[in-house]
Amino acid sequence: MTTNFRTRRAFLKTSGSAVALMSLPLPAAAATTNRVRLEWQAFRTTPQYTSFLNAIKTMRGVSDVTKPTSWAYWVNVHANYCPHTAPFFFTWHRGYLYYFEQQLRAVSGDMNLTLPYWDYYSYPSIPSDFLDSATGNPLYVAGRVNSNVRSALTMAPFSTTMNNFQRGTSNSYEVSFESAPHNPIHNIIGGWMADLQSPTDPIFYLHHANVDRLFDAWAGLARTNYPAPSNSYWSGTFTYASALTIAKSKTYQPSLLGYQYDNQNLPAALPPSAERGKIIRVQAQLSPIRGRPSIGKFSNTAPRQITANRRSIGGVADVKLNESSVSALVSLMAPDITALQNTVAGIPLGGASTLSSPQAATPQFKFVNIVFDAVAVTSLGKSGGYFYNVYVNLPATGDADASSASQFVGTVGPFEISAASHHGGGSIVMRANEALQRMTSADLKEVVVSLIRVNGASSPDGNVIAVGELRVELSSD
Repeated sequence: MTTNFRTRRAFLKTSGSAVALMSLPLPAAAATTNRVRLEWQAFRTTPQYTSFLNAIKTMRGVSDVTKPTSWAYWVNVHANYCPHTAPFFFTWHRGYLYYFEQQLRAVSGDMNLTLPYWDYYSYPSIPSDFLDSATGNPLYVAGRVNSNVRSALTMAPFSTTMNNFQRGTSNSYEVSFESAPHNPIHNIIGGWMADLQSPTDPIFYLHHANVDRLFDAWAGLARTNYPAPSNSYWSGTFTYASALTIAKSKTYQPSLLGYQYDNQNLPAALPPSAERGKIIRVQAQLSPIRGRPSIGKFSNTAPRQITANRRSIGGVADVKLNESSVSALVSLMAPDITALQNTVAGIPLGGASTLSSPQAATPQFKFVNIVFDAVAVTSLGKSGGYFYNVYVNLPATGDADASSASQFVGTVGPFEISAASHHGGGSIVMRANEALQRMTSADLKEVVVSLIRVNGASSPDGNVIAVGELRVELSSD
């Protein structure tokens, strides 16, 4: 794949098309008319369908990536500013879609044009319009690995127990949804979607419009702890380019940006072919996990201080991931077992260090993290078509499927790795507190991280991901 990607510094230096940017309308204090965003199957029957195609074709034809009228400009906005595995994942993207929608209207001249969404819980295959490789089809890009995303879908974010929103809280909707189905959909489609430059593929915008729709539906439920408009959570602004920002408070709900969705309901079930009998799969794993994957033969890494507030209590090195599922055993020394048990139980360590290596001052650890450090995608794995569900301490024997939902901590694939590499460090961090809190102290004498491979209809065989170190960290921030 070729790219017109520019780093943030280069993007800021050369994208000073302030006049063009400032011509995009800023959201009013309260919108008076809400345009309705439609699901693709309905949208393609409206007059706006032609306007949508013309706008995309025009923007993809602009070669100057510093101009907001070009397609690549908005790819760079996403690559340089989008927050992933960070607060405001949903709301930053809401503002991003808002401004992109304004650009589509400006380019097409159709002020009634809205972004359509793709409801993959009802139609798990990419709409056929995007798959037609006929010359001149602006919706088509080469390189997609799969068109069906059933294996990426999960009902987990819509559980009635998912009653908090913000990161750092238990049962966080933002954490759950980004981990799955958001990331796996990128990975399973593959091609540009498996990279941080995913907006190169027009299906990105329909995917994220559906993400936004489901976010709006979830936030409207009475059981949620969604921050009130007066909450300081909404203070400040989001940045999309040097001359384009938006107040966070404007992204509280779609009506403040002048739109709404034709369907404001959460999905009630996975698509029929993603079911087994009468049991609906909860995680994005179609086949039951009948047993924990075997322990791989990895070399151990020693406990050590990572930063003043982060300490590794052990890990394994040089992990190669391929078409097979695998587990990594992190053996713990006695003092670190105590530290892990205390952290999980919420007991401050305090006072003199009891860890296996002296510290000048012992922090009060609050979190247990699974860290994939120095993680990279091989040339074989870069195109996607797969991902791995990550679990901690699945049962060593017997049927592991019954406990898989409670032991799930995240997903890893080429999309997550691309984001981690671009936003600094090349590390992926997954919070494991909730999964480990469901276990007894006797179960916390070692940590076993299991990586369950999930494939689309097409997926590569061979080494796809290399992990320099997979470790367990205790953290106070």
